[in-house]
Amino acid sequence: MRTIPYWYFNRTQWAGLPDEVPGTLENNELIRLKKVNANLSMQEVIEIYLPLARLIHCYITSNLKREMVLKKFFGTSSKKVPYIIGIAGGISVGKSTTARILQVLLSRWPMYQYVELIATDGFLYPNSILTERGLMQEKGFPSSYDINRLVKFVADLKSGVSQVQAPVYSHFIYDIVPSYYKTVRYPDILILEGLNILQRDKDYSSNHEKIFISDFVDFSIYIDAPNELLKNWYTSRFLKFCENSYINPSSYFHDYAKLSSQEAMLISSHIWNEINYRNLRENILPTRKYANLIMTKTYNHAISLVRLKKEQN
Repeated sequence: MRTIPYWYFNRTQWAGLPDEVPGTLENNELIRLKKVNANLSMQEVIEIYLPLARLIHCYITSNLKREMVLKKFFGTSSKKVPYIIGIAGGISVGKSTTARILQVLLSRWPMYQYVELIATDGFLYPNSILTERGLMQEKGFPSSYDINRLVKFVADLKSGVSQVQAPVYSHFIYDIVPSYYKTVRYPDILILEGLNILQRDKDYSSNHEKIFISDFVDFSIYIDAPNELLKNWYTSRFLKFCENSYINPSSYFHDYAKLSSQEAMLISSHIWNEINYRNLRENILPTRKYANLIMTKTYNHAISLVRLKKEQN
């Protein structure tokens, strides 16, 4: 088996890379980042995410130059298409936090006036369909997503379609929000985050050409962490959902909120072991090797190791 060549950076080495994001972070931006995750430290932003934003900017600049050369060579002009960044990893690893931090940081360059963020959760089948197909116990598995719809969404963006719509998922009701869509119009950058966006080994769509979401991703990030940490983070999130849902009967987690802490922890442990860990082991972790960059987390969601693939796709 061929060994994938990487550049390896420990935390100190990565923090020492150039981080020339335009200007300095303003107070209002620090507040925005704190809203992303209250436990996020500014040290983490400065040492990890600023260099990452700068690296992505370099890749985007290189991509734009290549496109200009090709347009000149072929004498053609084309519609504006977004640079797509994919962020993958297991549940509760911090994909959405990383995505929102990058959205804030990349928006600071004048050339990126519109940086959009889409979570693939919106492309899950509604609970009614999952129940009908017996897939509620495999929610989050590739088979629980409307892959054809998701592939069409990213394909339309890459084809220069002026306006596309993405369905929206609510963790409050644990389901797709009926008749509600997020409209995306000519973004400079699209950040796409989700569990299985790097899937290549199996085709879960109904097309016959084996087209994958990853075919449209320009730069991909996989966020990694030991299973025990992932389980602890999932449990903490599950308990928080239960706590916040106690006074609102409309919440999916309202019934769980009536349980004792010990009972809730037992349920979350069962869900992790029987559903989330199985999905991680069978479907998510095998896609890690396809990522351009792998960020490994340790306690408190701190990045301890960064691996950058030398042969970019």
